[in-house]
Amino acid sequence: MTGVILAGGKSTRIGINKAFLKINGQRIIDRTIDIFRDVFDDIILVTNNPIEYLHLDLKIVTDLIPNKGALGGIYTGLFYASSQHIFVTACDMPFINKGFIEYAISKIDNFDVVVPRSDDGLQPLHAVYSKRCRNHIEASMQSNRLKIKSFFPKVRVKEISSEEIHYFDPQQSLFFNINHLDDLEKAKKDFNDIYISLK
Repeated sequence: MTGVILAGGKSTRIGINKAFLKINGQRIIDRTIDIFRDVFDDIILVTNNPIEYLHLDLKIVTDLIPNKGALGGIYTGLFYASSQHIFVTACDMPFINKGFIEYAISKIDNFDVVVPRSDDGLQPLHAVYSKRCRNHIEASMQSNRLKIKSFFPKVRVKEISSEEIHYFDPQQSLFFNINHLDDLEKAKKDFNDIYISLK
């Protein structure tokens, strides 16, 4: 299993690189890398701004097919992965949970996608993907259907229920992401107490 961090967004809504925002004194990207290193032997960071990340001891790649959003990032991660499956997360999710990642990986079996379904719906930016998805993703991109779940009907999908998620995430912070400065303040105010204990 290869861990893939998507850091391709332009952060236009917040004005600065969200991966480098700090909560409890630690940058989001550093915490993500720490957790990934506990789980994966192979880690890839997908970004269109590689220079910003050169100080990190990571394999850094850029999108094979530009301007295709997160779907293009997943496609690129699958292409460069040394294993048959990847676990993908976004660089602006400060509360990822090692236990949940390991649980999602354990559910892969013969499925092509393992994706959580929270109370807010599917969470495809915190999910497992098989290399068998690549051709279907490429077809979606060629048709400019860039929603990640656009190719799901073509593959075998295992959903992780909200009840299963709740076991790892009773505070419902797991899929919280930073889009605005207000989100950063909310993360610091509402979730800071759990930030340290989630690894």
